[in-house]
Amino acid sequence: MLRIITQRSEARTELRRICDRTHDDQVVHKEATVREVLQAVKRQGDRALLHYTSEFDQIDLKPEELRVSGSELDAAYQQVSKELLDAIRLACRQIEAFHRQRIPKSWVHFAEDEVVLGKRYTPVDRAGLYIPGGQAAYPSTVLMNAVPAKVAGVPRIVMVTPPGSEKGINAAVLVAAQEAGVEEIYRVGGAQAVAALAYGTETIPKVDVITGPGNIYVTLAKKLVYGTVGIDSLAGPSEVLIIADKAANPSHVAADMLAQAEHDQMAAAILLTDDSVLARKVVEEVERQLIDHPRRLLTEKAIAHYGLVVVVESLEVAAELSNEFAPEHLELEIEDPWALLDKIRHAGAIFLGNSTPEAVGDYLAGPNHTLPTSGSARYASALGVETFLKHSSLIQYSPTALQKVAGAIDVLATAEGLPSHADSVRLRVRGSLNPDSSH
Repeated sequence: MLRIITQRSEARTELRRICDRTHDDQVVHKEATVREVLQAVKRQGDRALLHYTSEFDQIDLKPEELRVSGSELDAAYQQVSKELLDAIRLACRQIEAFHRQRIPKSWVHFAEDEVVLGKRYTPVDRAGLYIPGGQAAYPSTVLMNAVPAKVAGVPRIVMVTPPGSEKGINAAVLVAAQEAGVEEIYRVGGAQAVAALAYGTETIPKVDVITGPGNIYVTLAKKLVYGTVGIDSLAGPSEVLIIADKAANPSHVAADMLAQAEHDQMAAAILLTDDSVLARKVVEEVERQLIDHPRRLLTEKAIAHYGLVVVVESLEVAAELSNEFAPEHLELEIEDPWALLDKIRHAGAIFLGNSTPEAVGDYLAGPNHTLPTSGSARYASALGVETFLKHSSLIQYSPTALQKVAGAIDVLATAEGLPSHADSVRLRVRGSLNPDSSH
């Protein structure tokens, strides 16, 4: 089932194929559907929202049922175990502690001639969090999106998530939201939920930034509304790339690969190793661990289509191939992971050593698990406090400072054919030299 490749050229071809797995002809058709949904919600508001929820999710809602009620939020606490509540609270504390280290500081610099320059950070007014749902439940995703927004100081945080078959929202998801400080929650998902956040409806407010992962329709909707609102990233199917040497435990590596593959049938699980014996043992372990796997069918599809084992000449070659792939998650299951780290340039999150499975980062280490996928780690980063902040430049010049640079500004403005730019400086300088010149 899992293929072992030994040729570097073939490995490169396969890695490119896996990286490009979301760029197929079907996406064009889906994008047309998403455009239609976005326009309908923009024009018709709640009416379109309810129509598409009925058509796509087979759930009929009334406008007053869109928002999760206070009684539902209260009741959620009675439906989760003490152990789960404690785990959610621990994760919330860990994530908050990490993200508090990442708050950019506004600054001001006072230069000569009373020139003042600086940068001022302020949060967006409203953030919209998309949390996948329906038959699944992801309280960890709630925390990873809501906590950075709260730490950034966003005054209004709105959450949308698809309801289950009985119109309900998973209790753990509702508890996680409240623990992170979010109580404005709407039961709607898909492209229509993204449209509601981007354009606003009678019930759901328009936001400034939309974050959170979803299926291909959600991802396309975020792509199409970008510009009307900000977005975190275009999160595609999840992926892990593991670099392992002879010190790695085959059963651990196999479990880590399956932990990624069980997410989605398009999830990718890749192993690069310089040990051919380990490669064979990992393939055997994957097959063994799949036998009684609760999500076997879905996981097998992912492994069959997007699972890969590559035997390389050295760990340096593994690092080179990894950089070309730019994985969302990179595990360095090797004897000295810090020695190889210098050679890693592109990865969303890096897990160092044999005792650091990706699941640690997924749930409560602290760093965000919403990460760039499909090669976008070459230029993008994890979701964080910065996602919910914007910065303004601060500039103040004294008359003396303006006079010193007036000549250069005049020359540049004249070269660009913008005479009023030059005049805006020239008139001020002339006025400061001759206070009566404006009369």
